[in-house]
Amino acid sequence: MIEVKNYVCGQWVAGEGTESTIYNAISGDQIGSVSSAGIDFEAVLNYGRKIGGSTLRKMTFQERGQMLKALALFLMEQKNKYYQVSAWTGATKVDSWIDIEGGIGNLFANASLRRQFPDLPYYVDGTAAPLSKNGTFIGYHIMVPKQGVAVHINAFNFPIWGMLEKIAVNLMAGVPAVVKPSEATSFLTEVMVKDIIDSKILPEGALQLVSGFGRGIIDHVTSQDVVTFTGSAHTGKKLRAHPRLIEESVPFNLEADSLNAMVLGMKAAPGTEEFDLFVKEVTKEITVKAGQKCTAVRRIMVPENYLEEVQQAVAARLGSTKIGDPSVEGVRMGSLVSRLQVDRVRASVEQLALSQQMVFGSLDTFDVVGADKDKGAFFSPILFRNDEPFDKQDVHTIEAFGPVSTIMPYKTLDDAIELTKMGKGSLVTSIITADDKEAREFVVEAACMNGRIMVLNKDCAKESTGHGSPMPLLTHGGPGRAGGGEEMGGKRGVLHYLQRTAIQGHPTTITEITQQYQQGAAGKIDALHPFKKHFEELNVGDQLITESRLITADDIDAFAALSGDNFYAHKRDTNFEGTMFDEQVAHGYFIMSISAGLFVDSYVINPVLLNYGIDELRFTKPVYAGTKIHIRFTCKEKISSDVTPNEADPKTLIQRGVVKWLVEMLDDTDQPLVGIATILTMVKKLDQN
Repeated sequence: MIEVKNYVCGQWVAGEGTESTIYNAISGDQIGSVSSAGIDFEAVLNYGRKIGGSTLRKMTFQERGQMLKALALFLMEQKNKYYQVSAWTGATKVDSWIDIEGGIGNLFANASLRRQFPDLPYYVDGTAAPLSKNGTFIGYHIMVPKQGVAVHINAFNFPIWGMLEKIAVNLMAGVPAVVKPSEATSFLTEVMVKDIIDSKILPEGALQLVSGFGRGIIDHVTSQDVVTFTGSAHTGKKLRAHPRLIEESVPFNLEADSLNAMVLGMKAAPGTEEFDLFVKEVTKEITVKAGQKCTAVRRIMVPENYLEEVQQAVAARLGSTKIGDPSVEGVRMGSLVSRLQVDRVRASVEQLALSQQMVFGSLDTFDVVGADKDKGAFFSPILFRNDEPFDKQDVHTIEAFGPVSTIMPYKTLDDAIELTKMGKGSLVTSIITADDKEAREFVVEAACMNGRIMVLNKDCAKESTGHGSPMPLLTHGGPGRAGGGEEMGGKRGVLHYLQRTAIQGHPTTITEITQQYQQGAAGKIDALHPFKKHFEELNVGDQLITESRLITADDIDAFAALSGDNFYAHKRDTNFEGTMFDEQVAHGYFIMSISAGLFVDSYVINPVLLNYGIDELRFTKPVYAGTKIHIRFTCKEKISSDVTPNEADPKTLIQRGVVKWLVEMLDDTDQPLVGIATILTMVKKLDQN
């Protein structure tokens, strides 16, 4: 017997008494107990804010990203022990893979987001807003980490993925977390958290675990905290109305179980690859995790003339699915997570059976391999048929959170769209069709009631991640019944844990705050060419004013001949009457090219390793023959990078960083600019030895 503990305020502690008894979902044997009663939740939240938060906020996005990557690599080395414990929840190896390695994959994905953030503890958002005539007063936005904690209240179905997909985002933002898993599967979450704490990869206080009920924890949140909840829509609505959340205006993200749909396209007839894909995907969604997924398909919509064929094909695949102990060869579906969940799903099935016909499965008569059906939390796949889905609407309001789904017909694509919307908000809907125009019409009209829509056909099926798999770089959430929240979403997800603040001031002041050079700010000019400085020696605002170069008609002709760009405006003999130009004009790319010739110090090997791109290139004023061009070249931003092998000597690692340079192209008038761009270079760091 085990006693699942809580990790709070820097130590592992047991709660008072027993709040919940834990069982093995396959055998029905008692595993142990869990409780969080008696814990001082106000102290827990304060510990996270003061200890974990203060350290995380000082770290840059690059450091936080490397921290997540290190944690992901560490957990992958420990994964086998998680699979062993996951089996107690009734999960098959595939189910466990989704939970364990899918969760760790979220860490990797969020770690990679560091490349989209500055090498600062806070984020600089957007571009400058000019607020004055002469450019001496501008506005900007920065986003700083909230100085609170993220309180994550998670569901029983994904004890690892549910934790990792959420903490990856808040940790990347610089905000600590308190995780409250479902007590039913908290024993698996505890095993991983023990490894995380022992690894010391995360700073102390960055992660705390409340394994029991956690009653009272929300009573102590403040406006700087964020609360997330994954679970039933009913419980989510009650939490959203908590007086403390309202009083403190605490951000609350609800991701609720929803009545997700899968639609077979009008032309995906039996015998087509799309028809077969549809049957396979539907069956997988019913049986994976025994249907205990917030994204599982509850409503199956097919053209009325294909209804019989789909029903038969799905029933045949379900009939070949072995249910039982996942350790037994050939078992494809495990159990529900607990006997309590069996009772809940059974009650929902009985309600649905009042208005529609059960065409596959049984509440009582089904075979289980390698286990006792009456002791474990086993449940038969159930397929309903509803021939009148517009009239018999229980299917659009009642969710059986298990291997239960309903097949229904539709006449037109508009009918399919309307049936989808009758779920009143879904996390995900899929349409399987080879007709891209049909896909477009469906997506555009159904998107308003869906957080995600997957379009599947034979061309993408091989690499498709599937209907039920939210991806960390895309938003996970949905409108209406699905909760109206957003989890993950790549960079968007991280921004949920930051406070956006408008700042105003002189460009030089805003440059110092943002650590990004702003046009109009004072530059720093010294005798040493910027390209001769190592990464650490460069400062934002370091500037070079180049000599001038005269642009001649011969130059323009030569560039046209070399590039093959003989657009009429670049030719001397063009009649320019009625055009935008007065005479032969220089190519914009020629001006960019000679700009490089003016600002690049190319005489000796220097710390600049390579130039690998140009961003935000604009040509803003025509340059005619006889114009003199010079460049104002300024260090705009610095971002420390990962190390990469030296190709000449793979054993040697080149320490380097990315430097962005503002290239302002000017003629003799200095105003307005004739062109502007940002170039990116790799710059070597000082010798680390």
